[in-house]
Amino acid sequence: MLVELSVMEQRYQAVLAVVQDGWRVVEVARRLGVSRQSVHNWIARYEREGLAALPTVPTVRRPARTRSLPSSKS
Repeated sequence: MLVELSVMEQRYQAVLAVVQDGWRVVEVARRLGVSRQSVHNWIARYEREGLAALPTVPTVRRPARTRSLPSSKS
């Protein structure tokens, strides 16, 4: 029987895999399909604030680059 894990549970498992089981961050990131930086962030938040820090936290992303369109000269 397959059980879907919550986001928090997935992040907790990722943190434990690195901190307790000695997995490499790059391998955990690859298996979860996330960046290495995300895994590092989860570990840092977990070490600072514990399990309560792992639920989905909105990330701040850079705005998309916009290109100016060439002006039409008639």
